[in-house]
Amino acid sequence: MNPEELLYAETHEWVSLDDGVATVGISAFAVEQLNDLVYMDLPAVGAKLSAGEEFGEVESVKAVSPLYSPVDGEVIAVNEALPENLDWLSEDPYRLGWIMKAQVDNEDALRSLLDYAAYQRQCSESA
Repeated sequence: MNPEELLYAETHEWVSLDDGVATVGISAFAVEQLNDLVYMDLPAVGAKLSAGEEFGEVESVKAVSPLYSPVDGEVIAVNEALPENLDWLSEDPYRLGWIMKAQVDNEDALRSLLDYAAYQRQCSESA
């Protein structure tokens, strides 16, 4: 996935929408800020999520960071190999490092997400 074609939550999760299914991960910026990842908690398949709701967490040697759903929907798949391969998040957060896929209930929630340019501005202001 091309990072410039994705949508982003202010909390650094990215979204790719394809035929009503959202693939969700965390941005390269978030991975760089966390540094030295040691643990990830994935959501359960079948879990119902609301946009802004915590669905898991990622832990580095310096902090535990919650992961927030950028969409309303039901988790239909998780990247089960990711917790054992956290280096994928550093190597390729937009392809190998996807976290979950959700069947989107309400695409209106996507309107509150940032495009790539707006997300880059947010990241540069917080750096």
